[in-house]
Amino acid sequence: LDTALASQEDRRTMLKRAVSKAAAPFGARGFAAAGSEKIAMVGSGNFGSALVRILGRNATRHDVFDNEVRMYVHEEMIDGVPLTKIINETNENVKYLKGAKFTPNVIADPDITSAMAGATMICFCLPHQFLKPMVPKIKAAAAPGVKLLSAIKGIDFDENGIVLISDILRKEFDADCSVLMGANVANDMATDAFCETTIGYKDPANGELFRLAYDDFSLKVGTVQDTVGVELCGALKNIVAIGAGFIDGLGMGGNTKAAIIRIGLKEMVKFCKMFYPTDGISDDTFLESCGVADLITTCYGGRNRKCAAAFAEANKTKSLEVIEAELLGGQKLQGTLTAKEVNHILKMKGLEHEFPFFTTVYKISYEDTPLSAITETPY
Repeated sequence: LDTALASQEDRRTMLKRAVSKAAAPFGARGFAAAGSEKIAMVGSGNFGSALVRILGRNATRHDVFDNEVRMYVHEEMIDGVPLTKIINETNENVKYLKGAKFTPNVIADPDITSAMAGATMICFCLPHQFLKPMVPKIKAAAAPGVKLLSAIKGIDFDENGIVLISDILRKEFDADCSVLMGANVANDMATDAFCETTIGYKDPANGELFRLAYDDFSLKVGTVQDTVGVELCGALKNIVAIGAGFIDGLGMGGNTKAAIIRIGLKEMVKFCKMFYPTDGISDDTFLESCGVADLITTCYGGRNRKCAAAFAEANKTKSLEVIEAELLGGQKLQGTLTAKEVNHILKMKGLEHEFPFFTTVYKISYEDTPLSAITETPY
């Protein structure tokens, strides 16, 4: 017990020293001796690339972190050249975040085993349908006691109902998992325009480490001890964004869009409280960046809104899959998938009538329900 307490005290001391350096100017440490925490990112899409730019910068700022940040990249060819080769030679993800430079300590790696080798802090930012097949190799390569963070905006389900992505990670790795969600449109982050995000944590020490890894001159990180609320906000707001996109595509104005956002937020809160009544979801979480702020920016500037607007403009003559392929350049649409998964759960529980907005978004997206239902359904 004495040894364990001493170890905890050493860890607290290390974190305090790290925090004291948080105000150091960008690049202050340069490429000095490596720290004890080695960061890796699983995912290299639009948002993952925006996040890893910040991880790369902060790895050189704080002594607690190893200099090198490895990013797993699903390899693809760009004009005959491997994307990882382009990233490592130009410090830029030319396909998914063109024009935004990484620091040279960010290393793109197409091999998941070597990318995760020895990592003590692993961040996940990829479409959640691709996660499970990768887990065994990541688990085998990571350091013992690895700390996890999910920036994956979606949910899963099984025969019992909802399964949170962070819970999948906790179970598979037998590890603590924090969650990052916020008003973070990646293309805005690429210009270092100021924004905020929220990290939900269970273990305060791990929450502080991840805050240190992401807090930056352009990204203000708030922390809350509410992983469930933060994660559900990040997933459910994409359904609302689909509805907001329908409004835009139908040519309706700001009053209507504001009403849809309010209705959607109300169902988000209801869903969280109904399905996780004893998990300590705080009302204040909905006022953090992961809540109302993320909802607003996604309903005005995200990919889900963009594709839903195109779907409505085409009067449903093009499928969402076709629109995704045309508009997103290889990125994946999450809002419709989440709407489908949520609807599956609501049907399973006989609760579609309790969530008329979520149900209407699903039915417009996947069934014969007309677009006009988005404003004609009694909410």
